[in-house]
Amino acid sequence: MQKPLLVVACLLSSCSAAAFAETTITIGYSGALTGAQAHFGKDSQRGIQLAMAEINATHPVIGGVPIKLVLDAEDDAADPKTATTVAQRFIDNHVSAVVGHQNSGTSIAVARLYSAAHIAEVTPSATNPQFTHLGYRTTFRMLANDTFLGTAVAQYAANQLHVKRVAVIDDRTAYGQGIADVFVDGIGKSNVPVAAREYTTDKAFDFGASLTLIKGTKPDAIFFGGMDTQGGPMLKQMVKYQLDIPLMGGDGLCTEEIQKLAGDALNGNLVCADGGRLVAKMPGGPAFANRFQAAYHEPIQLYAPYAYDAMMAIYHAMVQTQSTDPAKIVEGLHQVAFQGVTGQIAFDDHGDLRAPSATISTFKGGNKIALAEVTQ
Repeated sequence: MQKPLLVVACLLSSCSAAAFAETTITIGYSGALTGAQAHFGKDSQRGIQLAMAEINATHPVIGGVPIKLVLDAEDDAADPKTATTVAQRFIDNHVSAVVGHQNSGTSIAVARLYSAAHIAEVTPSATNPQFTHLGYRTTFRMLANDTFLGTAVAQYAANQLHVKRVAVIDDRTAYGQGIADVFVDGIGKSNVPVAAREYTTDKAFDFGASLTLIKGTKPDAIFFGGMDTQGGPMLKQMVKYQLDIPLMGGDGLCTEEIQKLAGDALNGNLVCADGGRLVAKMPGGPAFANRFQAAYHEPIQLYAPYAYDAMMAIYHAMVQTQSTDPAKIVEGLHQVAFQGVTGQIAFDDHGDLRAPSATISTFKGGNKIALAEVTQ
């Protein structure tokens, strides 16, 4: 949204440029800002706000016009229907671009709306491959997709953990089911059988029935397609049911919050894949972590660096095209190439990163430890 702010009355018949403050450029952000996944949503929001503050401090000028970036952050509750309402509000309010949505299901649900409005939708966290393969030029992703992540975990399970049988549980969301399907396909290529395939929901917290059934199949590991909100309780219940095997999963499990959710059950028992490098290994990670901690007095959960780079990518697109027009920002995003906090930022024709990476990690003694790094 562009909104010139009059700061002094124009006298006579002429007005100088000094008579106006910056033009405000509104960027939308949509994620779960309340509820079980709020720690993800607030983490991303803070990453965007930090990027905006740093950009605004340089007094940016686009197309000869001083601008000020402002954020319109909306809560979509990780619900596709709510996300559709939020997306329409952004469109009606003429935002220049959107960082989000947070989840795969919400991001996919609103992609058509943004495409029709020629507004870029740059997700820092949605990893379902379908999102960038819907045929829209307006979809962009800041981290590796589930095809990359699920395959990386499957290869690690087969080649490093040498599992002979696995069980799989997913939460039936676009993210959870998607990454579980990729894992099943990948582990099958290594001739490792899936001993059991169970299903739950993203609202469930009691996994006793599934774990009892799985225990009887004697797997060497369990793969869970879902978020840390369920993964933490699942790890605790695995201890209760004497399932002394690793729980494996994607980036949704690989968070700081899971240390609180799983407690002592976490220690060395989780193997998960991030859609990028650990913050300490990111090109700008340590410096970003220090700035983030200073600004918010809390550690990064997971997606804040990607959200920061998403905002920076949008700004680079503005600079590239010397325009804040949404359609031109979309075209500019297809041309950007810069070194971000998380790595090299450049998109392929679908809007995925040209050079994604993944990190296989575990948690021990309160620390997140990298086990392997995978690059394309």
